[in-house]
Amino acid sequence: MRLATRIALVTAVIVPVLVLLAGLLLLGLVGRDLRAGQDGQLRDRAAAALPYARTELRAAAAGRLRQEVNQQGRLGAAALDVGVRLTAADGTVLDSQGAQPDQAVPLPAGTGGPQTVTGADGTAWRALAQPIPTGAAQPGGTLWLFARASAVQHEVRTVRGRIVLVALVAAPLGGLLAFLVAERAARPLRLLRRRTGGLDPDDPATRPRLSDRPTGVVEVDELAGTLQSVLARYDEQAARTAEALATARAFAASASHELRTPLMSMRTNLDVLTEHPGLAAEDRAEILADLQSEHARLLGTLTALRALAQGDLVEQDAFGPVDLLDLVESAAAEARRRDQRARITVRSSSGALRLHGWEPGLRMAVDNLLANALVHGRSADGTAVIELALGRNGADAVLTVADHGPGIPRDRRDSVFERFRRDPGSPGSGLGLTLVAQQITLHRGTVRFTEPPSGTGALAEVVLPLAASAPTLQLRRDWLSADS
Repeated sequence: MRLATRIALVTAVIVPVLVLLAGLLLLGLVGRDLRAGQDGQLRDRAAAALPYARTELRAAAAGRLRQEVNQQGRLGAAALDVGVRLTAADGTVLDSQGAQPDQAVPLPAGTGGPQTVTGADGTAWRALAQPIPTGAAQPGGTLWLFARASAVQHEVRTVRGRIVLVALVAAPLGGLLAFLVAERAARPLRLLRRRTGGLDPDDPATRPRLSDRPTGVVEVDELAGTLQSVLARYDEQAARTAEALATARAFAASASHELRTPLMSMRTNLDVLTEHPGLAAEDRAEILADLQSEHARLLGTLTALRALAQGDLVEQDAFGPVDLLDLVESAAAEARRRDQRARITVRSSSGALRLHGWEPGLRMAVDNLLANALVHGRSADGTAVIELALGRNGADAVLTVADHGPGIPRDRRDSVFERFRRDPGSPGSGLGLTLVAQQITLHRGTVRFTEPPSGTGALAEVVLPLAASAPTLQLRRDWLSADS
């Protein structure tokens, strides 16, 4: 059922109900006002007729018939359009004029105000008793005035009929007007429906911007904006899902490709051990050392691939405040624990440096820079001297990692960050510096190898913006899935 039809039906039901409820209230007020008006009329007539009633009681008590008759005429004229009855103190009716209930109908004893009396034929009357107290020269008695209550009831019934008539007319008329108004009000919704009816969620290029053409109706424009936001989030989630699938495929492909060589080497060594149980001790030890090396390489490759995948799939809500100095000192302490002969120093010129970032990723980057320096940055005598310096340059934090090894040729300083780039005989997976580049780029920073001030060794320089909030992540991050 259309919205306009629903509104019309609801209006057609609600409007007469409201009219009837308002009519009931109005009917009660009108009935009360009419009764009050009728009672007020009885009091006015009683005030005008009371002097004639006293004189008539005195004339009746004195036996002056002519004066009594004259007073009866004056009493009836003063009462005008209401019935009047005059009774003596013993209840004898001395005078009865105009419309009134039968004398056999018992009258109320109270004298506080007009009261309702029902006649023998069921007719309702409003009766007002005006006592005439007995005095020195004044006989006592009661002056009664009567008015038909049916006159008020007739007017109340007339008002009730008109209320019902208005309700019956208001039902179809209100429904029709509501339908016309709802049809016009629903026009922006129909326009929005037409604009969204042909949307293809899988083809953003064919979707119009729903919020570019406002309808002027706040609720409809807000709904269009909400739909636009939902579609944008759908696009983003679809892209992230595609990225996750690409990362999973790349992980499987890279693992299959890079692990083939160490696995084949391990299989060959195991075959040698199996086929030559009497192998010399020194040869057996060499094969076992080779197995341990290949196993470490295999494990390192898997760990690095997993870390690359995590960096490609990290979400914005994983970012938080990071104390860069604490992170660097913690990484240096861990490296000293792993290689107790290495001399690793940390120097900071700015104290604590805080930024908004992904702490596990930044720690991974520092750990890999230290691991690279420990492997490739040893001096000729085999000692590893590594110096970390942390400082601030304007709105950026600058971290340098210097070693005293053979260094990196200028023409290879950019290519060392590519995947699986490693020197022959290197124990690493060729992914350590790729992880560094990935994490620093994720934080909108830069990393490069430059010439150290001493002229020997390698110097890695990392620049990170000290942003107060998380950087906007790139929608596509393909360090693992991109072609080498």
